[in-house]
Amino acid sequence: QVQLVESGGGLVQPGGSLRLSCAASGSISRLNTMGWYRQAPGKERELVARIITIISGFTPNYADSVKGRFTISRDNAKTTVYLQMNSLNSEDTAVYYCHATRGGVDYWGQGTQVTVSS
Repeated sequence: QVQLVESGGGLVQPGGSLRLSCAASGSISRLNTMGWYRQAPGKERELVARIITIISGFTPNYADSVKGRFTISRDNAKTTVYLQMNSLNSEDTAVYYCHATRGGVDYWGQGTQVTVSS
């Protein structure tokens, strides 16, 4: 089992920044991927950013809508994934979920709300 706990969401003005964190625990030694999804009201959940953790030197994947504004990274201990979000706009308002895969199984965090509003 893998447990994922997100933090760092909140209310931010347009143009502002937030950093989300996702702490992984449990059977994390062989995680295949870690990343972030988001779901806005009335919309389907979508991939925001992802890294393949079992391959070193892999270039992260980003949704086109966040390229150049969001950056995904991981700490040296490989237990925490971050999502740095800059130049936020109202379309970034959503619940953000941490996601990981291991052995073909999907794991999800509980989600953290990000609201971009003046």
